[in-house]
Amino acid sequence: MDRMLSVSYSHVIERRASTPVVGLLLTMALATLSACSHEAASSAASPNGAKAGDAAAAHGASSSGASAGRGNGGSRGGTNNAVLAQKINAVMLSDETEALGTAKSNEAVDITAKATNRVVALHLREGEFVKQGDILVEFDGTEARANLAAAEALARDTQSQYQRGKQLFQNKALSESDLVQLEAKMLNSRSAAEAAQARVDDTVIRAPFGGRIGLRNTSVGSLVTPGQVITTLDDVSVIKLDFSVPEAFLAAIREGDVVDARSSSYPDASFRGKVASIATRVDPVSRSVVVRALLDNRDRRLKPGMFMTVRIKRPPARTLLIPEQALMPENDNQFIFLLRGDVARKTAVQLGRRRPGQVEVVHGLSAGDIIIIEGGDKLRDGDKVRAKLVEGAAGNG
Repeated sequence: MDRMLSVSYSHVIERRASTPVVGLLLTMALATLSACSHEAASSAASPNGAKAGDAAAAHGASSSGASAGRGNGGSRGGTNNAVLAQKINAVMLSDETEALGTAKSNEAVDITAKATNRVVALHLREGEFVKQGDILVEFDGTEARANLAAAEALARDTQSQYQRGKQLFQNKALSESDLVQLEAKMLNSRSAAEAAQARVDDTVIRAPFGGRIGLRNTSVGSLVTPGQVITTLDDVSVIKLDFSVPEAFLAAIREGDVVDARSSSYPDASFRGKVASIATRVDPVSRSVVVRALLDNRDRRLKPGMFMTVRIKRPPARTLLIPEQALMPENDNQFIFLLRGDVARKTAVQLGRRRPGQVEVVHGLSAGDIIIIEGGDKLRDGDKVRAKLVEGAAGNG
């Protein structure tokens, strides 16, 4: 048919060749018809090829789907999940904790004046031991003694007047109200004398307890004011050691328990003491409680303010330990897989203390249970497994 069209149009072109414009138009129309004929032939031949291609593609997709299905079935099918399991037995666990504390004097005081005054004598030497009641410092007491003498004289005079008034009252020569006034004057003067005596006593400072004198911060002739520290006095025969322990150890600590303390100043020495008291409140922020121990320090090696380390050991108790690798954390919860026959059961547990590679389970596990310690990350609750039982440190205690 293409050939017939070509011959027909060629004949027309030859007849219209005398007209150039008409010839050009006829040539373009012939080319267009020829292209359309080729396109129609191609379209008629394409349906069979497309169907064949679609069938091949469908066959390939079907084969891929079947392969994927077989692969998925192989990963979770039946008892194909091989895991390691371990029997958990109760063990005796003796836990201990280390606390940090600060050494304090058994008794400590800053020696200072109660009133502004001038130092006239110092009966102390730095570092010496003094007994309770020993005189340490004397202040100028001239004015205080003079005031005391005047107050005592007035007290004697008012007392004498009161005694004469009593006699007059008995003889009906003095009214009762006048006698009451005389008695009030006597009592006031007596109180004034006692106050004057107290001011005289304040001019002398005595040791409130036996201990060791610290550094001296003043000299004879100095004018000291209230609150100004002249020296310090510490009783270091016994050291108070305050330290904080976790709330979990509160039930394990009793007054009288023995503690061992160490100081970096004496790395090879251990200072043994006893728990003297336990604070009545737990810190709500740190969840710890302050414990005070008393350490014997007759050799005077420990100083107030020293930083010390205290080790406390809890009594052994039966507990359950599992390998940390058996845990399956999810958000804030912890799970393990228990082995029930050949089925893995996912179980929530509550954890307690830890030690390297192991963790205590306080809830959710019983002695004699078998848990999956390896391969649990590929399991779901209820999966069947092929378990190999192994021995572990947690089961041996």
